[in-house]
Amino acid sequence: MSSLPRRAKTQALNVESKDEFSFFSELSSGSEEDDKEDSIWEPQKKAPRNRKQPATKEPKQKLGQRVKKNMAQEDDISKDVAVKEELNSPVAIVDANLEEKNHKLRRTKTLKTAVRKQKNSAQRAKKKLQVDEETSQASPLESGDSNMETPSTSTTWQGMCKKEESEEDFTFDQSPLKRMKTEACPQGRPVKFPEGSSSMDEEVGMNWDIVQVLSERTSIELWVCANIIRLFNDDNTIPFIIRYRKELINNLDADSLREVRQTLDELRAVAKKVHSTIQKIKKEGKMSECLLKALLNCKTFEELEHVSAPYKTGSKGTKAQRAKQLGLEGAAWTLLENPGQLNLLSYVRPGVKGLSELKDIETGVQHILADMIAKDKDTLDFIRDLCQHRYICIQSSLAKVSSKKVNEKDVDKFQLYQNFSCNIRNIHHHQILAINRGENLKILTVKVNISDGVKNEFCRWCIQNRWRPRGFARPELMQILRNSLDDSFKRLIVPLLCREFRAKLTSDAEKQSVMMFGQNLRQLLLTSPVPGRTLMGVDPGYKHGCKLAIISPTSQILHTDVVYLHCGQGFREAEKIKRLLLDFNCSTVVIGNGTACRETEAYFADLIMRNYFAPLDVVYCIVSEAGASIYSVSPEANKEMPGLDPNLRSAVSIARRVQDPLAELVKIEPKHIGVGMYQHDVSQTLLKATLDSVVEECVSFVGVDINICSEVLLRHIAGLNANRAKNIIEWREKNGPFINREQLKKVKGLGPKSFQQCAGFIRVNQDYVRTFCSQPVDSSGQSRAAASLTSEKPGKKKNKEDVGLIPNPLDQTCIHPESYDIAVRFLSFFGGTLHEIGKPEMQQKINSFLGKEGIEKAAQKLETTAHTLQVIIDGLSQPESFDFRTDFDKPDFKRSIVCLEDLQIGTVVTGKVENATMFGVFVDIGVGKSGLIPIRNITEAKLSKTKKRRSLGLGPGERVEVKVLNIDIPRSRISLDLLRVL
Repeated sequence: MSSLPRRAKTQALNVESKDEFSFFSELSSGSEEDDKEDSIWEPQKKAPRNRKQPATKEPKQKLGQRVKKNMAQEDDISKDVAVKEELNSPVAIVDANLEEKNHKLRRTKTLKTAVRKQKNSAQRAKKKLQVDEETSQASPLESGDSNMETPSTSTTWQGMCKKEESEEDFTFDQSPLKRMKTEACPQGRPVKFPEGSSSMDEEVGMNWDIVQVLSERTSIELWVCANIIRLFNDDNTIPFIIRYRKELINNLDADSLREVRQTLDELRAVAKKVHSTIQKIKKEGKMSECLLKALLNCKTFEELEHVSAPYKTGSKGTKAQRAKQLGLEGAAWTLLENPGQLNLLSYVRPGVKGLSELKDIETGVQHILADMIAKDKDTLDFIRDLCQHRYICIQSSLAKVSSKKVNEKDVDKFQLYQNFSCNIRNIHHHQILAINRGENLKILTVKVNISDGVKNEFCRWCIQNRWRPRGFARPELMQILRNSLDDSFKRLIVPLLCREFRAKLTSDAEKQSVMMFGQNLRQLLLTSPVPGRTLMGVDPGYKHGCKLAIISPTSQILHTDVVYLHCGQGFREAEKIKRLLLDFNCSTVVIGNGTACRETEAYFADLIMRNYFAPLDVVYCIVSEAGASIYSVSPEANKEMPGLDPNLRSAVSIARRVQDPLAELVKIEPKHIGVGMYQHDVSQTLLKATLDSVVEECVSFVGVDINICSEVLLRHIAGLNANRAKNIIEWREKNGPFINREQLKKVKGLGPKSFQQCAGFIRVNQDYVRTFCSQPVDSSGQSRAAASLTSEKPGKKKNKEDVGLIPNPLDQTCIHPESYDIAVRFLSFFGGTLHEIGKPEMQQKINSFLGKEGIEKAAQKLETTAHTLQVIIDGLSQPESFDFRTDFDKPDFKRSIVCLEDLQIGTVVTGKVENATMFGVFVDIGVGKSGLIPIRNITEAKLSKTKKRRSLGLGPGERVEVKVLNIDIPRSRISLDLLRVL
């Protein structure tokens, strides 16, 4: 239904007549059970009141107007019927006789419905008029359209996520705020989820509600899930939602929002696969009502595979299908419905394979019953619930493989899992990933063990409840039923449950691994920059030497060179390094952690301890060089540093990673940065989507200066891509710097939606604009630069929406252009001006005003929300050069070095977190090998208040104080205990 216009959607949801869904009731062939299932397609008996439809101004209507209104209602209802029938037609079963019968029934019911509608039309019009009058009194609106769609979860949808019908309607003069407040949804947040608006079966066409299932799987409120679905359907990005639509998602963070989107994509993928499977089975003429119902009930790929496996092309058919082809299905149903009249001997056909003996008949009936049991929804729900409360374990053991195929070193890596058993509810995510890797390498054999107690209780429940015959059954018939239950459990249900358990454990482990990778990546990208320093980057090496690169405080390459420190020329090369440091006044050395890092670090530490670089006070730090070699040979690096040797490019990249980590690391594909766990064993599609989203989130929240940022950084802003970023750079090179955000609308390919998503994360530096606008002024009083931008080609028609070149101080803040009007009105409350933005006096005025009024009361006066007002306050208070990355940890600069042999148990040292995993955190303590803090030693009490507030835990770049617990020199392993976070 997503392809229909919005007005058609509203009409389809507001249908009241039950007869208009006769198409589904006819498919059920009168079955009461199917009628109950089909009832989910019918609307509520009482449609919710439409708050957006304004009542007519006149208190009474004339008779002629009512007659016209009644006729219009009947026309709309007939259109609704056509829309519904068109939507539901793909679900019909291909049967010529059934279609002819349905056609006759529809014609008869349509005539009856038409007569009934004519009798009740006047009464319905009167009731609708009363509802409209009550609505107009309860919720007066400024203006509205009678055909406007009713908001489902929040009254903000009219101004927020409504799709633009034309460019003229797209504006950011006013904020999309909670101006319409109803009793059901105060301030845009529903007290309870409105009836009817949560139904999304038109979108997926399944027998389950996508909002309900999404809420159950993510443990998020229904109204929040519905809002998230609509926000994503309207192409909103996660950074935009997190910052500017926070009230609609109940303050969820970015990770939770990504989890919801992943789950939503999975559900839609399942629905899409189900419908494609239905179409394939229909073409083969194998569709039945029971099969259709079972397919539309599937919520996972495992369920779909279980139901559709017998109907796959090329399948020889199941045992149950072959028994049905012999005509034994009737005997199976008779055993359940009326066992007293069942005579299996009557089915014996001598000479026919499968029917020649009574034993063959019993086996065929048993296979049919086993298939029915294994595909029954209530039975599967019972066994799944039973397994949730019983002991189910996963076991792994060493596989019986040839030593020629498997490396002994690989076998030793899985020593912990060669005789492993654990409850599936207690197993850790990293253990699942390790077991899966061992199984893929043919080293481990894995199985899920379901106890006999589960089987006994399951069979007892089936005999006494679900599959109990409806009459007296002879002992031999009961034995057939028991054998069917046993066969169904062992041959069909247990393999299904094992696949589901393994798939669920693997899926959860992959999601956790990807989430951990994303958290590590975020913390690495948000490492505090070290601006204003001249840096020397060192890419260590043995035979080919150490590559040097000196960069300026503005990241310009000043000098590149190669020195050979580990080939007996260390003393001679020391003089060259000293001369370079003195010539460029460089006192910070950045060393990559690759090959020869340890020796290079010792070399510089020895020179620093001997005060060799005096009068400079030189310090050094170690940074990860993961991905630097890949970037150095990439087309992006060749474009940025043409003619420079790739080995020297890596040294430049290493230095820039300290100067501005975010700007440099975005040039590298995230999965090559090397802060993950089992990243090659997880879904690469999920990994790439998550990491790209994290990069977009970090770049957007930090913000970019539109007039100096690179194209690579710009393409990661929310709402932009490679083509739009390229067009922005080309526009800037052709027309000069951007004066305000409104000029972005002139860029080719940047439409209203893209502008809405990216505008709040793009900054226009006011000092740069003032410098640009202070150029010599011509006779008209306008600067020549500004005049060059406003000049039009001769004969070219002037655009009506031409944006004036007036700098706006709000363009340097995080305030979205849609909230500029509210920001100006807020300043008028306490006498603030735009020129005071970011200054101490502005902070003092805001604090004084909020101390008297409070943020909630101020938001009510401005007719906005507290979340939006808080963004405005932050934008007005933050200094012009504000960068929230300064709150994060900086690189750990050192002057000396210790060795592994110098460590002793109980020694307290400081270090920097290199990587975080699900089983612990690796810390670089400066001895060449990272130590491990087990996850059990990382408690909430040891984390700082800042970390608790950010909910970041420990991640790459954090400085910690640890105590050495154990040292294993032969295996180069160090166990640590976390004392505190520095």
